[in-house]
Amino acid sequence: MWNGKRRCETLAYPQTPQGIQAAAGLRATVAQLNKLGMLSEAKYAELFPASSQVPQNRVLTFGEYAQTWLNSREVVSGTRKNYKSTLNTFWMPHLATRPLDSITTVILRGLIGTIDWPSPGRRRVAIQHLRALLASAVGDGEIDRNPAAPLELPKQAKKGIDPFERDEAERIIAQLYDDLDNSMRIYAAYFEFAFFTGMRPGEIAALQWDEIDTRKRVAHVCRIVVEGQIAERTKTRQSRLVLLNSRALHALEVAREVATARARSNRTFPNSRFVFPPAKRSEFIGSPMVTERHFRVALRELGIRDRPQYNTRHTYATMCLMSGMQPAFIARQLGHSAKILFERYARWLDSPSDWTEIDKLENGQNGTKVVRQKSQHSESL
Repeated sequence: MWNGKRRCETLAYPQTPQGIQAAAGLRATVAQLNKLGMLSEAKYAELFPASSQVPQNRVLTFGEYAQTWLNSREVVSGTRKNYKSTLNTFWMPHLATRPLDSITTVILRGLIGTIDWPSPGRRRVAIQHLRALLASAVGDGEIDRNPAAPLELPKQAKKGIDPFERDEAERIIAQLYDDLDNSMRIYAAYFEFAFFTGMRPGEIAALQWDEIDTRKRVAHVCRIVVEGQIAERTKTRQSRLVLLNSRALHALEVAREVATARARSNRTFPNSRFVFPPAKRSEFIGSPMVTERHFRVALRELGIRDRPQYNTRHTYATMCLMSGMQPAFIARQLGHSAKILFERYARWLDSPSDWTEIDKLENGQNGTKVVRQKSQHSESL
């Protein structure tokens, strides 16, 4: 009995001991699924695709459509893994067997209230992924409206920007050059380049010599290292030209010296096409941990407050802003929009003129005092 009805199916198995055994095994599977409450219309259709009792225009379940949607996404492996993890952790346990058209906003609100969310950020991302999936289902004609569209997103906490001071950056670079020698100097050059180009760690790790033009003083940024693999794209999927200042060019000179010495050595990759190859067996820096450990040692030796190496990028941005450079130019160098630059670095963008703004208020108060005095003088006449 299933859903209060007895169902009989004719199977295409031969009337042999093997066919009878196969039919018995299928019956046992159906009985077990029914007992566990896991026998849905979708599962029944999967087990008996030729059944006359299966609706011809059956609505896909959430689980079926989620798999199809995920398989169709043109995203890198890391992003795909992120989507899959979110779906499997938060939505599949509750929605997998539900027909898409039975999922309502009220059901989703109730579900959200019962899930033990690790953080507001994870909740926000999970809802965003659910919205995207169900929006695709609307576009594909599986459902008429997106039940996740009205769901409110938790407010996103702004990440604090914590750059190094210019003096701290100089001391870190000097310390790395003092501590590291021979092929290990590549890491000192790496961080000098990072502090004075603002490129992302993955972009620097993927940078190749044929993308450097020292005569024009530019670097073509067009790929990135993601999860130990070279991806032929940047984070924003747009390549860019980064202008090289004298400190970046000095870092490249050191990297070229290391490359020349490396070519004469007995190494696995003596002639690496990458500008900053690791000192040991790999052709390129596949993990941030390779450079992070040298960076943290330098911070510890100098007594500088610990911060991740990614903050070299924030340091470059704030140094440029404090130098009075045009925000649009800085945004192009960093590879994001001027809007992001203003949002992320507003404190440093405004700080040089803060006291000028206060002076305007002081002058305004003085003007108010003069007007008041003149007004009082007129009344006395």
